[in-house]
Amino acid sequence: MASSLLAALIALGLLHLLPQLAQWRGDGVFRAWVRQLDDTDGRGRVLLTLIVPTVLCLLLADLFGRLPLGGFLQLAFAVLVLLYGLGPHAFEADLEAILHAPDPVARQKAAQRLAEPGGQVVWSAHALGEAVAMAALRRRFGVLLWFFLLGPAGALLYRLAQTLGRDQTLALDAASRIHARYVANALDWLPAQLLVFTLALVGHWDAVMAAWRRWRQHAAPTSWYTDDPDFLAAAACADISVEIEAGDGYAEERTDPLLELARMRSAFLRALLAWLSVVALIVLGGWLT
Repeated sequence: MASSLLAALIALGLLHLLPQLAQWRGDGVFRAWVRQLDDTDGRGRVLLTLIVPTVLCLLLADLFGRLPLGGFLQLAFAVLVLLYGLGPHAFEADLEAILHAPDPVARQKAAQRLAEPGGQVVWSAHALGEAVAMAALRRRFGVLLWFFLLGPAGALLYRLAQTLGRDQTLALDAASRIHARYVANALDWLPAQLLVFTLALVGHWDAVMAAWRRWRQHAAPTSWYTDDPDFLAAAACADISVEIEAGDGYAEERTDPLLELARMRSAFLRALLAWLSVVALIVLGGWLT
């Protein structure tokens, strides 16, 4: 766990200093692998598409551990996988681009970088808040959680599953697209739930939990894999709404996308610090026992 925390801190630090590192990743190899499996379809195609690169990642990590300077090589490999998983753009850099855009047209163009491939972000406070919440989940917290739980293979599996399930530009048959979406939603469920409770702890507990309970009352038993984790976006927006109301609460503030973005950015930064603090406490506890 200590090496995982170190790798996460290095990757996040590199992306903060050099956000262009997130753009080095390319999906060309993965897209070619998807095309190679055109003769299969449905659940089998999805499992084969994801399992093979995940197993290769596990084997590479194990191989690096057996070589001289194995600890250093494993750390470097973990950082590289995280940089890939945290792409295709640095999350914070995308938010900065929106906040510092020189005009409305540039701001709306920058906001599209938060959307899934093939999707769009409407320029409104609520829509932008939802896009920020889902981008935070899929480009930061989801990657980090599965990395901490399963190592580099977990981070790679999460990233490839999200690409396969949500990138509308991938050439998939209808059955494969449905099952890929199920896998992507299933891998989103745990980090989204944990992120909701984190936002409640570092923000406004009553508002966040009220939004979460509203979702839970109407959620189907299969929603953990059939539906997107929209409850996260609802909870995050509810948290920000309370924060705005605690201020002046003017009508223009409630509908200002830039205000929504700035406050939501702060909320997710607090959530990130909370997650890293918990992992650090686990590492410290392991050293003390």
